[in-house]
Amino acid sequence: MSPALQAASPALILASASTARRAVLAAAGLRFTAQAAAVDEAAIKESAQAEGIAVEEAAMLLAEAKAQRIASRHPEALVIGADQMLVCGDRWFDKPVGMDDAREHLRALRGQTHELVSAMVCWRGGARIWQHLARPRLTMRDFSDGFLETYLAVEGEAVLGSVGAYRLEGPGVQLFDRVEGEHSAILGLPLLPLLNYLRQHGVLLR
Repeated sequence: MSPALQAASPALILASASTARRAVLAAAGLRFTAQAAAVDEAAIKESAQAEGIAVEEAAMLLAEAKAQRIASRHPEALVIGADQMLVCGDRWFDKPVGMDDAREHLRALRGQTHELVSAMVCWRGGARIWQHLARPRLTMRDFSDGFLETYLAVEGEAVLGSVGAYRLEGPGVQLFDRVEGEHSAILGLPLLPLLNYLRQHGVLLR
């Protein structure tokens, strides 16, 4: 992006180690840095489930924890925190641990509609200044066991980086019958609402 389209300040920081989220922002032409936030995601999820917190609130808690952690070190920057949770029925899915776990994930999701609850929070100056929640819906087709095994062989350990054991931007798209929602939200960062917010607050040219 030309410097004329983005203000020199504040600096933008993405509080995430996700390559997909970084790619979404980079493709949109934003100038930013990315920093992974040391947050105990498993503990936050376990606490949320124990307290009966809704999945939307849990995703928002995770996104805020990441943004707050990085913002505490960079108070003048605008820090973007994001998190995504996959829910199918009453089950919250975590990233698969190993290929057997990925296989189980895909068998559980086969022929079902699941949601990717994508939360995003912006922090600056020691406070949350904006938040957004998106809920893309994806329906997996009733694929054969043969397709499943071939898919896992083709993708290999790449599937372990996704909570659903698929990359929609890759061969994982062949798992689906229907996809509803903004593509960037499916990748974990609802881009259009974020760009609109940045324009409204003078970070990007209106």
